[in-house]
Amino acid sequence: MKVDATVVTGGLTAFADDAVVAEEAGYDAVWASETQHDPAVMITLAATRTERITLGTAITVAFARTPMTTAMTANDLQEMTGGRYVLGLGTQIKPHVTKRFSMPWSEPARRMHEYIRAVHAIWDAWSTGERLDFRGDFYTHTLMTPFFSPGPNPHGNPPIHLAGVGPRMTTVAGEVADGFMAHAFSTERYLHEVTLPALHEGFEKAGTDGSGFEFSATALIATGNTEEEFAESVRDVRRQVAFYGSTPAYHPVLELHGWGDLARELNTLSKRGEWEAMGEAVDDEVLHTIAIVAEPDEVGPALERRFGGVAQRVPLYAPTGSQTDRWGPALAHLQGVK
Repeated sequence: MKVDATVVTGGLTAFADDAVVAEEAGYDAVWASETQHDPAVMITLAATRTERITLGTAITVAFARTPMTTAMTANDLQEMTGGRYVLGLGTQIKPHVTKRFSMPWSEPARRMHEYIRAVHAIWDAWSTGERLDFRGDFYTHTLMTPFFSPGPNPHGNPPIHLAGVGPRMTTVAGEVADGFMAHAFSTERYLHEVTLPALHEGFEKAGTDGSGFEFSATALIATGNTEEEFAESVRDVRRQVAFYGSTPAYHPVLELHGWGDLARELNTLSKRGEWEAMGEAVDDEVLHTIAIVAEPDEVGPALERRFGGVAQRVPLYAPTGSQTDRWGPALAHLQGVK
């Protein structure tokens, strides 16, 4: 099982520093999130300071860009990293796409399905020199002259991994992507009753058996080497669960467990800006069902119990810098899991 580092926040140079630490510690990949900075810039900086580790985005906001801009950036990053890049795509939620990026939003699953096909069509035109002629309901790409084509990538096209929570987007991943990134706001029951069946539906639509497809399972983890560290970590994760739980797109996870009232309460509190109250609304049952809450030595076995036999990759949230000592046992344990 591959064990990765996911860096959610921090500056541009901080990400590059984290990538170096992760590579030296033995992690298989480090993932850049699109929060305060463009992940492509973060990946570029990390590429200049690392040699082995896979570098990917988790995620690049697809609908903030056209398929052409995404195809160009990903192609450049694949060359810059020497073939170590993974294009991780996600939709973000509607308010971010329409109000922050001022881009269109409609039918996200169907749009994403077409988006990924468009990116592949552009890459194919560059690789083969054949005419670009992609015509869809949301995107049309029909102009590509030799002057604007970078030609075949010497390292091949990067794999595309798609992030999702709901069954429709998950099915799209199984049908047209090379991997799926399960959201950290999930549960073991949701994984087996919703996520995996949706992925297999996608495989069936594509006429494949899913071989070579990478399932990446992220978990929220609360741990610490001291009582103070542990308590602080539990508080932080409880607040993160509350934050995710307030988002309507993630409510089906709570609804599956009969926690619909909590989902609505968290959404109401978020609109009022009552962030402390949100964390307090998440009780221990909800916390332990969604997150891994364990001593450092037990994090690895807990992740294996939840994801063993299912996931090929397990990203750990920001397991670099000052937290390396917390994640070391999990890294060693999971890399020994087949």
